[in-house]
Amino acid sequence: MAPRAVAGLRREEIAIPVRGGEIVGDLAVPPGAIGTVVFAHGSGSGRFSPRNRSVAADLESAGIATLLLDLLTGPEAEVDEETRQYRFDIPRLAGRLTEAVDRVAAQGPTAGKPAGLYGASTGGAAALITAATRPEAVRALVLRGARSDLAGPAARQVLAPTLFLVGEHDPIVRDLNEATRSEMPGPTELVVVPGASHLFEEPGALEEVSRRARDWFLRHLPAAMPPSSP
Repeated sequence: MAPRAVAGLRREEIAIPVRGGEIVGDLAVPPGAIGTVVFAHGSGSGRFSPRNRSVAADLESAGIATLLLDLLTGPEAEVDEETRQYRFDIPRLAGRLTEAVDRVAAQGPTAGKPAGLYGASTGGAAALITAATRPEAVRALVLRGARSDLAGPAARQVLAPTLFLVGEHDPIVRDLNEATRSEMPGPTELVVVPGASHLFEEPGALEEVSRRARDWFLRHLPAAMPPSSP
């Protein structure tokens, strides 16, 4: 079922300066958004990923702002298409994701709102590193088929509630996620999506991912918001 249209949804393309150029993202802010979820895509993907756009639309329908982001600059993406030299450069991707979290936390209609991260595959490793780097800003994570092993020791510093989503037919990633969870000091949960493989292309798999992600962010982002002044 397609997410319902959101009345008053504000969309804009934003550019974030980074070393070597700029990265571009699509920001969508529903009225009264409770927080902002920044998406970190998997290797070889970007802000036009249909799977992540589907999840983002579901979050927007639930009153959560989203930022779908290209973590590589235009020239880097062209080089990577030929050489694949940047897609596994986790420190680079995490640094860009951190820049994006700083941007949405400080500027525009998302300023002052709690942030969440949604990371897929290698983007999951970048999300863990950013959450460790920005503990005050990042208050919840959802990681889909995450290569959490590529985050290294950063996972040991992540306090934000973290949901791991893994396909039933993706046992290697499930084992990697379980190993990461065992080192994390914050609350975690791992959900195995029945019948799903690494890309969650099976009927109903992505819908289950969207539902789980939506419920996780709705539960944890509002709890992170400071109380209103009397």
